[in-house]
Amino acid sequence: MTGSLPWLDAGSRILFKISVLKKRKIDIAVISDVHLGTFGCNAEELLIYLNSIQPKKLILNGDILDIWQFNKHYFPASHMKVLRKIIGMASKGTVVHYITGNHDEALRKFSDTSMGNFHIQDKLVLQLDGKKAWFFHGDIFDAAIHNAKWLAKLGGYGYDMLILLNRLTNWTAVKLGREKFSLSKRLKNDFKGALGHVSDFERTATDLAIKNGYDFVVCGHIHQPKKKMVVTKKGRCTYLNSGDWVENLTALEYSFKRWKIYRYNHDKLSPFFADEEIKQMDMHELIASIMATKEREAKKKTENL
Repeated sequence: MTGSLPWLDAGSRILFKISVLKKRKIDIAVISDVHLGTFGCNAEELLIYLNSIQPKKLILNGDILDIWQFNKHYFPASHMKVLRKIIGMASKGTVVHYITGNHDEALRKFSDTSMGNFHIQDKLVLQLDGKKAWFFHGDIFDAAIHNAKWLAKLGGYGYDMLILLNRLTNWTAVKLGREKFSLSKRLKNDFKGALGHVSDFERTATDLAIKNGYDFVVCGHIHQPKKKMVVTKKGRCTYLNSGDWVENLTALEYSFKRWKIYRYNHDKLSPFFADEEIKQMDMHELIASIMATKEREAKKKTENL
């Protein structure tokens, strides 16, 4: 088998490990700012991630559905699969907390509603190994949303169009042999006001958390994944932001009493499952890989006898 298919020797071990890879069991997974129903949403990648984990709790920290920009003519099958996956996780024992954000604020009228393992809330407090964690989306800190909602919505549409333009420019860049880049990130980095807003957001969140005796404050909203310890004269608190699934493709994970940022584009250990199937892998290659591995194991057993 391996003689006729020499390429298997180099990759068969990896393929076999992928084929039998078990879902990672973690205590908590936090995702936010998915924006299902918009062009910028990376639903397929999120589905791969969700299918690679088995969390005790899944916290959806706002803007999962983008009701602001909802268009009945655009809601791809992959977006629907994400919703089905989340509901399926709840039905199989994962406790799901849907914390409302500004783009899905229409769901706030259902706050404190529970359906089995699925809960809709505006905020959440959990005890984690003797420490208190405060979860909320973070739009409450954004004066632009509360004072000029129409302007914020207009900005949301502009951001969606910017993502579409970015996809076109990246497609062209790849064709020309150049690296991909993010237009919105570049604009944010060049715009000092945007950086100041992020800094103010983080400071406000941590100041409030310290004042109220929380050890962790977990937000979304600003699409900036981060984990940092903040120490002031009044106390200390760990600030965490789950990022987004539009540009950064990030999540927060809590396990073994530690928080970490999961980055889809960098963490290669888990994103292998899509619709409970292995993504972008030819089944003939997979079967050949498994057979080659089994043949080698049988040979080793024979030699050890």
